Order: sequence, then structure tokens, then C-alpha cells
Amino acid sequence: MSYVPVLPDELASPAQGTVDILVIAGEHSGDEHAAVVIRKLLQDQPDLKIAAVGGELMMGAGAQLLFDLTHLSVVGFFEVLKHYKYFKQLFGTVIDWVDQHRPRAVVFVDYPGFNLRLAKALFEKGIAAKAGGETKLLYYIGPQIWAWKAKRRFEMDRLLDGLSVIFPFEVECYADTNLETTFVGHPFLQSKQDCDLVYSAEGNLLLLAGSRVSNVRRVLPILLEAYERFLANYGGRDATLVYPSETILSEIERVLEAFPKAKKRISLVRNEGGIEAGAVLTTSGTMSLRCGLAGIPGRIVHRIQGLSYVLGRILVSIPYIGIANLLLEKPYYPEYIQGDAKPSVLAKEIDRCLTDQEVIQQTQDDCKELHRRLKQENDETPWNWLLRHL
Repeated sequence: MSYVPVLPDELASPAQGTVDILVIAGEHSGDEHAAVVIRKLLQDQPDLKIAAVGGELMMGAGAQLLFDLTHLSVVGFFEVLKHYKYFKQLFGTVIDWVDQHRPRAVVFVDYPGFNLRLAKALFEKGIAAKAGGETKLLYYIGPQIWAWKAKRRFEMDRLLDGLSVIFPFEVECYADTNLETTFVGHPFLQSKQDCDLVYSAEGNLLLLAGSRVSNVRRVLPILLEAYERFLANYGGRDATLVYPSETILSEIERVLEAFPKAKKRISLVRNEGGIEAGAVLTTSGTMSLRCGLAGIPGRIVHRIQGLSYVLGRILVSIPYIGIANLLLEKPYYPEYIQGDAKPSVLAKEIDRCLTDQEVIQQTQDDCKELHRRLKQENDETPWNWLLRHL
């Protein structure tokens, strides 16, 4: 049974009577990236009043947290359906709050399934600036229309006052619209992150099961069985398992009970300090890109609910699921998906990542190219972009 936080009947009023910006981020990665922007905004303009529906990092950066949405991170069509009533209630509560308090801007951070529907509702109620209202609708870290649902760009053009993207090729995706689209650089390259990753040949094996409970339940047992097989067949190396929240930590600890040999060799570390790693097994989320930018040899492991996977294969037509692989147009991190994610195979791949000098050198070469492709040619930042639109 998934953990579902209790939803209040209404969200709190702005702490200072009015609010300039409402930021909405539904996942841990969005919460992290938005927190960097909020901190920079308040350094430049400390009188700004910022509220958030997101997570603890935005609150720590100075926003008034109205509700922690990151506690319920789900992925896949059928997983979302299970929580439909909850999302519908939250959706209505957020709309009522915006209607009552009328911030100067609502900033949507990724999370398109929720955020684009919310933008449409704010437009239809006449709250949005493009509908004659007082509130601008701005989007930071736009949806991956290059992967699927490309036609969303025309609806976004109709609803939004501005879009900022974090991959340089994304600007061209909106070239046939009138939507002002700005490349603002990738957040991993703009500032010190909470979880700094460093490649070290002698470092632990890094295990990353994702920031969603559903991912931990499906992927972590595969990672742990692969690690136990590695320990049995290829020699010893301790492992580090990074978690983003107490909710995910509880789920990790539950899964670990079934893998006592692995548990003895694993350190559980929250992503708030420097971590050295010699290799990584990771899900396909944002942490896989961070590992890639650190030059850590690794493999992507991915497994979701069966029907969600089949549906995704029908709707998504991209050669890879890892962002670094897409950017480099090659399997920088080879991907082991669904039935291909066999622990015996992954155990061997762990050993290759840790000991095969050809694999290690190729990773370092590809890492340099990845940095080059994400390099920003201008000085644009998401916080400056946002300030210009207020």
C-alpha cells in the first residue's frame, strides 16, 4: 500500500498577506532544482514572497511550503489511476488557493501530467494572464515533448507566458509556436548540488533505486540481488545506497531485510553530502545524468508495471530512456530494461565497471563530451529569466 499524505481541506494563506510567486514541483528532483532558483531569487530580491507546493528543499530555500507534494511520487499510467481521487482533490484545492490569493506568477516545475492540467484550468477560469487574468503562467524545466506527446507544445503556446528549458536542443522543439522558449542551462552545471558525486577508482558501488516508492519496490530488489551475486562471484566492494527522503528510506529498509548479505555491506546515505563512487547501478531518472556528469561507470536498470511498460512502448519513440544516452546518441550507460534486468548479468557488469580499464576510460571520454554538449553559450539563468517575466 502506497503512502498517501493527508490532504488538507484548504491550503494555508500566504504568511505575509500576499504572495508574488507560487512554485509547484511534484517530485524530488523538481523540488531540488526549484530550491536553487528560489534561493537565488531571494538573494537578489529578499522582499519577494514565494509560496510552494512541493517539498522540504524549497521550504529550506525560503519559500512558504503550503503542501508537500513530493511524498506522493508515482510513475506510470496505472499507478496514477490508483491515486486519481487524491490528485483530483489536490488539483481543486490548488486552483481555489490561486483564485483566492492571485500571485503575480505560478511557476510550474516539470511534472507535466499535473502541471499542464493545472495551467489549463487556471486559463479556463480566467485567472491566467493570457485569459485576461492577473497571474502569469511560467514553466521551468518543460515537459519532454521530444520523447512523447509532442503536440502538447501548441497547448502550451496557448496557455503559457514563458518557458525555460534545460537542454539546448529543446528550444528548436518549439520553433513552430509563438511560445517564448529560453535555454537557461542545466541545473547540474550551474551550482553546487546537495548530492555531489565524484568518481574514485577505489570508491564504493553506488546503488540508486530512484525517488519514487514504486521504483524502489520494483528496482531495488534487482539491484540488491545483483550486488549479492557480485559479492559471491567477483570479490568484495562495499556499496552506498542513496535516498532522497525519509519515506523512501523506510521503503529501502523494508526491502533490505530480504537481502541480509547485501545489507551488511551497504551504507545508507541521504543525498546531502559528497559521495565517491567507483561504479553505479541506477534507475533512469535525474540521478543517472548526475552520475554521468561525474564520470562514474555505470548501468541503467529499469522496471515498471507491465501494462505501463507496454503502453509506454506504444507512445514513446526514443532509442534510450537515460538522458545522458539521449544527449550523446549512444549507450553511455547501457540500459537493462524489464526482463533484460537479470541479476546475474548485472553482477558481471558491476565487475566490468569497477575493473575493466577500457570501460573506465571510455566513460571518462564520454563524460567530457557530455559536459561539452550541455555547455551553455550564454549567461542566462532560470532566476534571471523568471525575474524578467514577473
